[in-house]
Order: sequence, then C-alpha cells, then structure tokens
Amino acid sequence: MKSENSLATFIIALFLTFPCSGASPAGSLPEKRFDDLKASVIASYNRSSPASWGETVAGVKTRIKSGEKNIALTLDACGSPKGMKFDKVLIDYLEKERIPATLFINGRWIEPNRKDFDRLAANPLFEIGNHGLAHKPASVNGRSVYGIQGTKNIAELVDEIELNAEKIESLTGVRPKFYRSGTAYYDEVAVKIAGRLGQQVAGFSLLGDAGATFSRRQVKDALLAAKPGDIVILHFNHPESGTAAGVMDAIPELKKLGFRFVRLSDVELE
Repeated sequence: MKSENSLATFIIALFLTFPCSGASPAGSLPEKRFDDLKASVIASYNRSSPASWGETVAGVKTRIKSGEKNIALTLDACGSPKGMKFDKVLIDYLEKERIPATLFINGRWIEPNRKDFDRLAANPLFEIGNHGLAHKPASVNGRSVYGIQGTKNIAELVDEIELNAEKIESLTGVRPKFYRSGTAYYDEVAVKIAGRLGQQVAGFSLLGDAGATFSRRQVKDALLAAKPGDIVILHFNHPESGTAAGVMDAIPELKKLGFRFVRLSDVELE
C-alpha cells in the first residue's frame, strides 16, 4: 500500500501534460518516464486475475458518505461518433441556477468541442472528471459490454486512464481526481490500477437518463426518486435527448424537498 501511495503522489507531483498524440512537447512527461510508469504498473498486476465484472465491483464509489440530503449530478460526454454534441441548454440552466456538477469527459470529445470544454473547465461550479481516452470499459483482459471492446490488457488500460488524465491536466492545469470508464464497467483489478494512477473510480447509484435514451418525463421521474447520498449519472453530449428538459423539471422540486447539490470533490464517497 505504501508503494502505491508513493507512486500516486509521484505522478501527481510531476504535473503531467502528456498528450494523446504520443508526442511529448516541452514540459510534458518524457516518453521514457511514461514507459517506466507503465512497466511498473504491469509488473505489479500482471499476475492478478479479475474475478468480477460490472458497475459496482470492489473499489467503485457509488454513493456520498453522509446522512445529509446531498445529491451529486455527474454528467458524461462520451465522444462517440453520435455523441460529439454539446447540450448548451442543460449547461446554461445549471449555470443560471448555480447547480454544481462533476463532468466526466472523454478524450475524443474535447477537441471538437474545445471552446465549450474551456468554458466548462473555467467555471468553478463544475469539476472535470476523466472519462477515458477512447471510452473503453476498464478491463485487464479485454472483456466487453454493450458491444464495446474493453481495454485488452494492463498496458492499454494505463493508456486509457493516464493519457486522458494528462490531456485534461495539460489543458486546464488541474489533474482530474475522479475516473469513470466508458460504459462504467470495470473489473476489480482495473479499479486498483486506476487508484494506483491517482484516480478515484466514481460509479453511480441513480440512473438518470439511461445513456441519454430516457424521455423528459422518465428523466424527471428518475431524479425525483433520489435518496440522500445518491450519485446521479446523466449525459450532456446529446442535446436532442430528453435529459435537459427532465433535469430542468426535476431540480426545482428537488430543491423544495431540501436536497443540496454537490460536486464529488466536495464530499466523501463510499
């Protein structure tokens, strides 16, 4: 445990800026240093065989640890070919109503939406989370879900997590604290590796829009079923969906019920 904590501290202290392209500009982590990091992780876990696969495997944080009426809105931008848009109506509403949220952003989504990304990163209402470099399920042996191929091995998993963390840090000056894999599926070894890379794995306890497929009414009903301590998963890359309208319908009622909205970094998770 001591060596893992030391490595995480070492990574964070380096102020990483390694880009997705594989090139290493001035000020970024040299390629050899990155390769050494990857080799160290592989050596530590290459004999570990996962026994679990899912959204709530050991180590995934799914709720807020508190008896208060806190609720965390987490919004994903997945960056798939059909998911590159920006839900301006939803974000404008959250900003207007001063509703904080944690935004999990995939590496593919950033450049096509760079202006909006910069806006989000500059707003203290929001914190930017790591949604992976290519939106892959977090696996050490290539498991898939929903027809999406997971990371094939430990090396690919390290790339998926670390390179997007570095990309976000290079653009914002802040290394993300939280990681959510593409599809939010993991094996328990992958969760341990994320932790070694200094990333806390954030799951969810309340399905808010089912991958932006819920109607306006379904989103509202899902949110109004919230319990104190829930982490809600929603999406802000599908403006054509019912997500924005459903959120706008639900938030005033949740406020009346006494709920307080928080970012993940504002609370302790369990």
